Parts: sequence; structure tokens; C-alpha cells
Amino acid sequence: MACTQHCCGVTAQTERYRKVLWIAFTVNALMFMVEVIGGIRAGSVSLLSDSLDFLGDSANYLISLFVLGKAISMRAKASLFKAYTMGGFGVWIIGTTLYQFFYGTMPNYHEMGVIGIIAFAANVLVAVLLYSFREGDSNMRSVWLCSRNDAMGNLAVIAAAIAVYYWQSPIPDLLVALFMSYLAIKAAWDIRRQAVIELLTN
Repeated sequence: MACTQHCCGVTAQTERYRKVLWIAFTVNALMFMVEVIGGIRAGSVSLLSDSLDFLGDSANYLISLFVLGKAISMRAKASLFKAYTMGGFGVWIIGTTLYQFFYGTMPNYHEMGVIGIIAFAANVLVAVLLYSFREGDSNMRSVWLCSRNDAMGNLAVIAAAIAVYYWQSPIPDLLVALFMSYLAIKAAWDIRRQAVIELLTN
């Protein structure tokens, strides 16, 4: 009976996590479209960087849904793929930021601020839903880290919009983009390390 109750509990937990992942995927896919359009209109590299982060997270949530309930080795391999993807985004942001530094124009701080606030609200919603799953395997942890980093990045975008307004300079926008690249690369390193450990011990 105890085993049956345990199995039922695990199944219920898995189904709850699956529903949360579908919500997270939907929110991130919608926010990708909002931010990529807004980033182009505003001329903001930090918004464009964040839009690609939303796109990457959408793909990550789909991968997590695919491997949900599968062997831990399969989940760990998916985590490795996500880690390399996040790291790649981090490197791409650095390159884009350097390009904007030399050839970019002044971003629209009003659009940056408004879209940043909307994105922050969306990521807080997702992070709250995922909070109780943050201490799971590397795959669960990677999903939580993505959402946490996104919320932190959105706050930085809002701060950059305010700084651009007061200083009339694109530099705050570029600094935030670099900060977001650091978050992506650090999270990728942490996820990869845990995934490798799981592969070696299972």
C-alpha cells in the first residue's frame, strides 16, 4: 500500500509539473514575439537579447516535456543540450553588444521600460509556478534557473531604460546585455556540471 501511495504521489507530481511546463512554454513563446518586435522598434539590444532568451526557454520547456518521466540519463543528456544552448546565447549576446557599441543608435527608453515590466511580470508568474520544482534533477533545475535568470534580466532592462532616459546614452542598454550574457553562461556552466555528474553516477 505504501508503494502504491508513493507511486500515485509521484504520478500526481509529474502531471502537475507537466501542466506547469505547458503554461511556461506558452508564456515564453508569446513573450518572445512581444520582445523581438519591441526590441526592433525600440532599437534595444537588451530587449532583443531577452527575446532570444524567451525563445531559448520555449525550446527548453518543450525538451523538458519530451523527457519528462524518462530515465535520468535521458534527462541529463537533455540538460547538457540546454546548457550548451544557453551558453551559446550568452556568447551571441556578447557579440551583438559589441556590434551595437560601434554601430548602434540610442534605444527608445519608453518602449524598453514598458516591455521590460510586462516581461518581468510574465517571468515572475512562471518562476512562482516552478519554484517548488527547483531542487529536482538537472533538467528541473535548468528550467528553474532559466525562469529565475529571466526575471533578473527583466529588472535589469527596466533599470537600463531609466538610466538611458537620465543619461541620454545607450551604454546602460549595452551593460545590461552583457549582464544577461553572464547570467546565461553561468547558468549553463552550473547545469552542465550537474548533468555530467548525473551521467557518471547513473
